[in-house]
This record gives sequence, C-alpha cells and structure tokens, in this order.
Amino acid sequence: QVQLVESGGGLVQPGGSLRLSCAASGITKDYYTIAWFRQAPGKEREGVSAILLSDGHIYSADSVKGRFTLSRDNAKNTVSLQMNSLKPEDTAVYYCAAGVWHRDWDIDDEYDSWGQGTQVTVSS
Repeated sequence: QVQLVESGGGLVQPGGSLRLSCAASGITKDYYTIAWFRQAPGKEREGVSAILLSDGHIYSADSVKGRFTLSRDNAKNTVSLQMNSLKPEDTAVYYCAAGVWHRDWDIDDEYDSWGQGTQVTVSS
C-alpha cells in the first residue's frame, strides 16, 4: 500500500520561496510517477510537476517552469518541490500523488494514491 506524507507548506510573501516534501512508502514498481498537484479555492485541481521514477524524467506545468524545481532523494524516498518567485496565484492546497499514468501526467484521476495536502499561501 502506497503512503504519501507531505510537509513544508506555509505562508510566504510574494517573491519568496518554499520547499515542499513528499515522503513516499510502499512503492515497489519503478514505473510509478510521483506528482504534485494543487487546488485553489473554486478551481479544479491542476498538475504542477511530476517525476517518472524509472528514468527521472520530469514534467512541469508551463505556469511554474523556471520557478519550481522538482527533485528526488532516493535514499530518503522523498520527492521535493522547490518553489521560488512565488506569486499570489500559487496559493493553493498542494497534494502529492503517486500512480501509473497512461494518458497524461497531469490528469488527476490517473493517480491512485494521494497525500493529505499542505496549504501554501502567498500573500503580503
């Protein structure tokens, strides 16, 4: 059974940085993808970034390219999202997800394991 635990959310001023971490356990197949999604109030959940565990390929949404960086620590079974130059529109609950996708990496129903979510608020 896959379990995901997020950490690292909080309140930050525009232009600031935060680092989110997702500790994963129970993943036994390397063709899994671990992804970060976010959901702002009144909006649909959207894919932020993802990593394919088999080859380390990283996917990112256009809205975060150049600002967010995804990385993994194999020894700690952790995937981290470094978020720089944060904007108020990045405010959302951020979720870590794991699964094997077939259509596209940023379709949330392709993932069958989810963390509890962590709030990120960007405000002055």
